Amino acid sequence: MTKSILITGCSSGIGYDAAHGMRKAGWRVFASCRAQTDCDRLAAEGFDAPLIDYTDPATITSGLAEVLAATGGTLDAVFNNGGYGTPGAVEDLPREALRLNFETNVFGVHELTTQVIPVMRAQGHGRIVQHSSVLGLITLPWRGAYNATKFGLEGLTDTLRVEMGRDTNIKIITMNTGPVTSDIRKKSIPHFERWIDWENSPRRHQYEKGLKKRLYEDNGPDAFELPASAVTAKLLHACTHRNPKPRYYVTTPTYAMGMLRRILPTRALDWILRRA
Repeated sequence: MTKSILITGCSSGIGYDAAHGMRKAGWRVFASCRAQTDCDRLAAEGFDAPLIDYTDPATITSGLAEVLAATGGTLDAVFNNGGYGTPGAVEDLPREALRLNFETNVFGVHELTTQVIPVMRAQGHGRIVQHSSVLGLITLPWRGAYNATKFGLEGLTDTLRVEMGRDTNIKIITMNTGPVTSDIRKKSIPHFERWIDWENSPRRHQYEKGLKKRLYEDNGPDAFELPASAVTAKLLHACTHRNPKPRYYVTTPTYAMGMLRRILPTRALDWILRRA
């Protein structure tokens, strides 16, 4: 029987590559997006493409219902991939901007996860893959909102993994990616422009010399950047291996930072991260 997977955030980048890669591997892919225009585009490419917007609980329920209606009530895997960042210094980050970032990156992911679990309990198996980041392991300057949401997702996922491991065959898996080719930086610009009053910030000079150049100037790939297919390869392993790893690292910086977090004192790690 063909196995099924629901992937969120498929309009571009990692989600888009994962949808194509998993379909090529023989899976029935439900490639969801938060905008109907992107769903229509993916449907034209032959995908089932339910509308799921993490900030709208009704679309989470209706999108999952659409998936289950198509599969006869089963779902083998879900890849919670959707998310975004709001760049800016923590001291310049308004409460509402942080709340909205959590709505997508944590609360929406949690809502879909808890709606999928009863399906997987009933069928006796399942894989839930949560897309975290190297920024769920360590923090980098100017990414406070994204750091916080990924740390929050890490806490929920680690707890869920322990709980599900007690008495179910539902595998809970974390994907920690580093620099991977995607549109996340470009898509963060509207959030930066909406929420960050950088011109009146005490860090204005730092914004001009650093963050704004990173956001608006195309300087090519980051160091150690990998294509989105590197994530897809790990996703396929996580969804097909009899005993998948609880955590998959993608890119050299993720491995390096994971190691440094374990072995360095806090002051030493902070010294390294301040220079990132």
